[in-house]
Amino acid sequence: MNVFERFGVPTVVNAAGPLTRLGGARLSEPVVEAMRSAAGRHVRIEDLQARAGEVIAGHTGAEAGYVTSGAAAGMTLAAAACVAGLDVGTMDRLPDTDGLPNQVVMQRPHRTAYEHAIRAAGVQIVEVGYTGHPGAGCTHPWQIEQAITSKTVAVAHAVMRAPGTVPLADVAEIAHRRGVPVIVDAAAALPPLDNLRRFIAEGADLVAFSGGKAIGGPQASGILCGRADLIRSVALQHQDMDVRPDTWTLRHELLDTGVLPGPPHHGLGRSMKVGKEEIVGLLVALEAFVARDHAADRRRWESMLESLTSALAPVSGLRCRPLSPDAAPRPYPYLLIDVDPRAFGHTAVEVVNLLQQGVPPICVAEGSVMRRDMLAALIERVTPERVGWGRYRARIEWMPLASALRTATGLEATAA
Repeated sequence: MNVFERFGVPTVVNAAGPLTRLGGARLSEPVVEAMRSAAGRHVRIEDLQARAGEVIAGHTGAEAGYVTSGAAAGMTLAAAACVAGLDVGTMDRLPDTDGLPNQVVMQRPHRTAYEHAIRAAGVQIVEVGYTGHPGAGCTHPWQIEQAITSKTVAVAHAVMRAPGTVPLADVAEIAHRRGVPVIVDAAAALPPLDNLRRFIAEGADLVAFSGGKAIGGPQASGILCGRADLIRSVALQHQDMDVRPDTWTLRHELLDTGVLPGPPHHGLGRSMKVGKEEIVGLLVALEAFVARDHAADRRRWESMLESLTSALAPVSGLRCRPLSPDAAPRPYPYLLIDVDPRAFGHTAVEVVNLLQQGVPPICVAEGSVMRRDMLAALIERVTPERVGWGRYRARIEWMPLASALRTATGLEATAA
């Protein structure tokens, strides 16, 4: 009996990828063992985060790094660092930014629901660019520059497909000319491996990655890397600051030198705690991710999608379409399944619900499922029994998906 069975929670077949709502990626044994080892020992978090920062900096090319409780927490902490810097009084006030510089410039096509993480620090988003015709989705560099004022604390940039937006390197050049840092949301920007260094190389001051997706770390983990002074601000607003000036472990570095007038109190990030287990697990996963054969991963994913396509070929009303790399939203293989409800007998929405109601439930990606009702994409990513990203157990779990789709049409589930 596994722990979920013990508490009466059904496990699911994950055919959607390392989604938060499905518990993220499955962890490799080395990551699990590292977390188990950390769980039985004590360590000063500031010491562990300092060493973690060195490891992260080495892999990203940044001045410093930090382990967060996820990419969203990283974006909140990044915004807070840009507002407060090393001003302990401002740290103490956040998220109250009344009377303070508190604006973050963002291109309109980059605005998504995920920006809530930025606004949580008390900042206001200033949009630039066009949305309607003519110029829909277009931003001009001068629009970014003119939006930067004395109230601007940062420019935010999202790594996403957004034709017409100003590239990061140009954004950074404009922002830095005006003395403003650039925050990059790269939560799902891995793979490719090169992206670990790309955004810092293009001029980003802070970059947030998810730790629980492609990297294969704990779901409640993330990476924030960038300028050392901003990472210092992040640490001061994130860690347990129940400290005394005369016994604080950082007193010589920060108090005796006059960098700070005194230790700050608990900051905005205190509710975003990350444990020693997550920090260690993330570091082990990051080292494994950097060392992986990513080309072999892609070949394996493509082979598995081909097998699923073959299994569904006899089903009337379903059409499998692998996306070309240029059309895929992310740089890994995608498979779309178009559902014709007249031939299949169910709409795509109905199929999603039927799969979720099965035993065991099968969860698929639904990003395109509402694209009309005649031709809707049922699956965007097929990522079965996962250990990290692309590490699969021997027992292939996506065949129950093929079986369920066949059963819905009354065909014998020969591929199960």
